[in-house]
Amino acid sequence: MRTMRRLAAVLAVLVLTAACTGDDEPTVTAGTDSSTTTSSTEATTTTTTAAPAAPSTTAAAPPSSRPAPTAAPSSAVSTLSEGDPASVAVAIAASETAIRDPGTPVSTLERHGQAQQVAYRQLAAHPEWLPQVLDKVPASLHGTVRANVNAGTELRALTKPQPALPPWRIVAPAPAEELLGYYKGAQASLSVPWNYLAAIHLVETRMGRIRGTSTAGAQGPMQFLPATWSQYGEGGDINSNRDSILAAGRYLARNGAPADMGKALFAYNHSQRYVNAVTAYAEQMGADERAYYGYYHWQVYYRMADGVHLLAVGYGG
Repeated sequence: MRTMRRLAAVLAVLVLTAACTGDDEPTVTAGTDSSTTTSSTEATTTTTTAAPAAPSTTAAAPPSSRPAPTAAPSSAVSTLSEGDPASVAVAIAASETAIRDPGTPVSTLERHGQAQQVAYRQLAAHPEWLPQVLDKVPASLHGTVRANVNAGTELRALTKPQPALPPWRIVAPAPAEELLGYYKGAQASLSVPWNYLAAIHLVETRMGRIRGTSTAGAQGPMQFLPATWSQYGEGGDINSNRDSILAAGRYLARNGAPADMGKALFAYNHSQRYVNAVTAYAEQMGADERAYYGYYHWQVYYRMADGVHLLAVGYGG
């Protein structure tokens, strides 16, 4: 089956990881033969293909020969400034505590999720800060911090700074509860854990924020190649969150889920780094469902030679 190639974040996430990704750029991968994050955003977007192939480079950002979109308002692109270990520790402690507290007002979760993402991006970009940050956050968060930093570092390694902005559109995601319903619906019908589907959606296109076709031709929120979609889409719409999440569930189930999620994820994107990152995010949501509400608000960051740029809703529109 073809692996989905990343659009580029990470969010993450260094391609749209990707995947992600500091590396939350999304990746485009479902079934593609490589694990490339398509954007340099740190969110890794993957692409599914039909036959297993060797891991590829990150499809993170489109080649410089592809022109950057011209319709995006200047307000849709901004540069991420640097932090320091102390400010990163404060941001992580505050955001993680708020996100995991059921009493936190829903209206504030966006702010906390975005602060959480920025802090982890900065820490993934500066892993030497980790000991200082761990010294300043509650011991109960040490595992969470390490997991998120490891995921960001893995996705960041799949991408490199790009020379031009990507030809994508950035749109608002579907409501958090709607997406959660799709993940859990797929789990109920296919026995694929909802949190892994959510983690793939996060890494591939930042929960559907990224609209664009990967360099491998992958499309939609879960980044399927048309040929793979014809096998797993069951007549659905490749650009539909619900249909693509179900298709991803079918793909994973066909390749070992839920008994062997590592094998299933590697089939989805032939990169162990991708597998490690998705697993780390999935395990956080599996341990505490509230973690989903932080990741849901992660935005699209794109890594370029002149710095990291936030591609806000409206970019390329």
